[in-house]
Amino acid sequence: MSAAADSGPEYAIDVRGLNKNFGDKHVVKDVSLQVRRGEIFGFLGPNGSGKTTCMRMMCGLLTPDSGSGSCLGYDIFKQTAEIKRRTGYMTQRFSYWEDLTIRENLDFVARIYEMPNRGRAVDQALEHLGLASRSGQLAGALSGGWKQRLALAACLLHDPQLLLLDEPTAGVDPTARRDFWEELHRLAARGISVLVSTHYMDEAERCNQLAYIAYGSLLAHGTAREVIDSQQLSTWVVSSGDLVQLSERLRGAPGVAQTVAFGTTLHVSGSDVEALQATFKDLALADPSMRVAPIETGLEDVFVYMMGRSADNDGAGGGAGP
Repeated sequence: MSAAADSGPEYAIDVRGLNKNFGDKHVVKDVSLQVRRGEIFGFLGPNGSGKTTCMRMMCGLLTPDSGSGSCLGYDIFKQTAEIKRRTGYMTQRFSYWEDLTIRENLDFVARIYEMPNRGRAVDQALEHLGLASRSGQLAGALSGGWKQRLALAACLLHDPQLLLLDEPTAGVDPTARRDFWEELHRLAARGISVLVSTHYMDEAERCNQLAYIAYGSLLAHGTAREVIDSQQLSTWVVSSGDLVQLSERLRGAPGVAQTVAFGTTLHVSGSDVEALQATFKDLALADPSMRVAPIETGLEDVFVYMMGRSADNDGAGGGAGP
């Protein structure tokens, strides 16, 4: 292994001022991000926000238009081949060969990486991810959860120091998602860094650090608690006999920044506590069945709030691209 990797930089990813344009669309705008070694870093944002483009630039698959940075100690402009050899990248869609068996897929990937003793490496990957008993099954016949395991096994074959996972659990059942995240934490405990994009708030809460990107701009980053606190929202749980009518009456009322349905209640958030309380008092006079109680603002409340604000602030009125 080269001196750059042996020196063990503090950050697996350290990028500053990344920009990318596709035609006349400025899809990534001055993004700076740091991911520590052995850290699980969550990447949040609406579809078309630029998350995938950022990830591709960070791991040497796409050249930024401007900016600077390193990945695993290697320059993201000049040393992309070194980065690729030490990084595992899992795309949004299953990208392996459905007419090959699980073992054949892994063996093919091992040949691409020109791995010595690839038979042993494949056997170890099959065993480690619980795929050994299904090794002869065609990939195309696998469920979403098993395809996910195969994709992760392929990412880990060449013993990467960094995993970039692009919405890896989309369309996977809750049990498979839980098992997948347990594996990610085991990998992080071994010192492997993980950058993962997700739309699931329970997954985001399992990350060490989070970043929220919308329309190409990084809007917030930190721990889950720091991201929540940064928005300075107060949230109340509200119930009534007619939630649909109540939601309509609350929308646009003084102090109300958003209303979100949660089962048989509404979460109502805003930054002006006094205005919110006055609105609730006025509505209670017309609806005696209404019940209101303050609750702790959650990550999902903040995520929805930031999505709404970023959409309002986007002059183009559309997504940022890939």
